[in-house]
Amino acid sequence: MISSAIIPQPLARLPWRLIFLVLCIAGIGLLTLYSAAGGSAQPWALKQALIILVFLGVAVGMSWIKESTIKALVFPIYGAIILMLLLTDAMGFVGKGAQRWLDIGFIRLQPSEFMKPAIVLVLARFYELLPAGSIRQWRAIWPAALMIGVPWALILVQPDLGTATMVLLSGITVMFLAGVPMWLFLGGAGLIAAALPIAFTMMHDYQRKRVLIFMDPESDPLGAGYHITQSKIAIGSGGIWGKGYLQGSQSHLDYLPEGHTDFVFATMVEEWGFIGGLVLILAFAFVVRWGMRVAANSRTRFGQLTAAGLTVTIFFYVTINLMMVMGLAPVVGVPLPLVSFGGSAVMTVMLCLGVLMSLERQQRTKSTLA
Repeated sequence: MISSAIIPQPLARLPWRLIFLVLCIAGIGLLTLYSAAGGSAQPWALKQALIILVFLGVAVGMSWIKESTIKALVFPIYGAIILMLLLTDAMGFVGKGAQRWLDIGFIRLQPSEFMKPAIVLVLARFYELLPAGSIRQWRAIWPAALMIGVPWALILVQPDLGTATMVLLSGITVMFLAGVPMWLFLGGAGLIAAALPIAFTMMHDYQRKRVLIFMDPESDPLGAGYHITQSKIAIGSGGIWGKGYLQGSQSHLDYLPEGHTDFVFATMVEEWGFIGGLVLILAFAFVVRWGMRVAANSRTRFGQLTAAGLTVTIFFYVTINLMMVMGLAPVVGVPLPLVSFGGSAVMTVMLCLGVLMSLERQQRTKSTLA
């Protein structure tokens, strides 16, 4: 927030520190997309800039929504998204071998993206309504597990392993923060470990290849391991200071596949080097720090769980993508928010930030009144 006699109060009371960080991250992304297109605003940078401006406006508008209004809308929104996921699985648009989009004429929606913030909100509301003494009882576990499991399964069959993983991790995080007994998580981890061989056999062929290539990318460097091999080459060749803006060879010579989407970090680091990558990671870290401060300052259980859960969702976005492009995790198709080309991730992150700004605004309002 800034204060000035010249700037109108509605503008002065915006969280400008967060907005500045978001614009810096988005600016790095736009520069990278411009370079990835060979020094052209088309076909990615200009469109991405418009998408970011629109959804940043949506996020700022959401900051005026009251917490009570958000609470009242949580369960209806969750139900509507579940319905959209069912419709997507039944008659959704098929593209690139996946059925993830709902075609409603003038736009194609990806309902699974809405579920990322929605799962946090609905679980935060559930645990706020749950009596404090019931948190260690069975009724604190099975409804939450059901609310996570239904969308997770609906998204997994599309198939969309990356989004399903994000929904699962975000939901489990809220359960953990709510105080669900630790034995549940340890037992769940043990069951998952035991079920991994079975789950591996049930995966699609391309998903099994991703896991095998993650374990040994050099086994097929020109085939299934090509993406991650070229990504490592691009990152490593950047060195400390990079090759220079518009001088990246891996992306410009088309050695790096998906250099404008999933592997955009590799494109950027090749040109800006370790220092450029570090600056971007620090910018994301400050956004996460801002979100966790909102959670720490929240005076309601819903506000605390929502702010922490949405912040962790953004953290997972960034962490999974960075681990993926560095070969530390299988390639699951999770983009780098505000940097990778595409409106879905921008929309999801801006919705998360919009709710966080709403909670932060109400904290400041209550502090002023007090």
